[in-house]
Amino acid sequence: MSRRYDGPILDAHHHLWDATLGRLPWLTDADTPLKSLGNLDYLRHSYLVEDYLADTEGMCFAGSVVVEAGWDRTRPAEEETIWLEGLQRPRQIARRIVGWAPLRSPQAAEVLASLATHPTMVGVRETIRWHPDPAKRWAEAGVLDTADWRRGAACLAAHGLLLEVLMNPYQADDVARLARDMPDLTIVVNHCATPLDRDADGLARWKSGLRAMAAHPNVFIKLSNFAAYGDDRSLPALRDTVMACIDAFGADRAMFGTDYPVARRLMSLADIVERFKDIVQAFSAPEQHAMMYSNCARLYRFDGEEGREP
Repeated sequence: MSRRYDGPILDAHHHLWDATLGRLPWLTDADTPLKSLGNLDYLRHSYLVEDYLADTEGMCFAGSVVVEAGWDRTRPAEEETIWLEGLQRPRQIARRIVGWAPLRSPQAAEVLASLATHPTMVGVRETIRWHPDPAKRWAEAGVLDTADWRRGAACLAAHGLLLEVLMNPYQADDVARLARDMPDLTIVVNHCATPLDRDADGLARWKSGLRAMAAHPNVFIKLSNFAAYGDDRSLPALRDTVMACIDAFGADRAMFGTDYPVARRLMSLADIVERFKDIVQAFSAPEQHAMMYSNCARLYRFDGEEGREP
């Protein structure tokens, strides 16, 4: 029987923002796609390093990856990264940044070259969440297959940058095709691949999509915001979501993430950590360490000796 994990944690996915800067249109836009999440009032204020430190107090967090938060797309792509790098970030909080870049733009190569000069920058995220139901749709269909987008994406690996995707299961074949066509590009799927559709067909589509993406060794998955899907947040239900991802990708390509503060809608950060530890307790000590620390450390280039596998 494996021991429940009590080692260091790297958070592979959270956000920071300053609501007073006026750079986040979704905070004030009544017609934002995020309205599908429900009432957003709990997010309509700043969430800064001190807030994250307060939420993680008393837990063994050894660092984190901060992910772009929908910064105004009419502004320079570097602006959010420059703001994040200007923050005081103790204890390796937000030590690595996943930003955004206009990959379909003719200037994509130039923008990526500039982003890559930032020592904290490790990748960019693209939102590809198309769904046949317009209420669940955050993007147009087929983004990853367009010629202009692929020209931009082809520059990522050359600059040592990975690609993160915020997707629905309907895009799983698109992601798998991209992974096949660009084997040198590391792709990271956010939030358990977002299994929104909870009927039998929807769950089958999601699990099939997980297997299709996991067939490519350059695709990884974040076990983040795993409580967001369906109405049942019992431990068995949460375990089903997380384990479907681990069964497909294995413990060596799956990473824990909080998705805070977005995930606050359903669970406290402490509860997210404890339930995840409950779910993975049956894995070996090295496997638990991999999912909660070393996979993230390797992929996002965290340096140092702290948190080495026992």
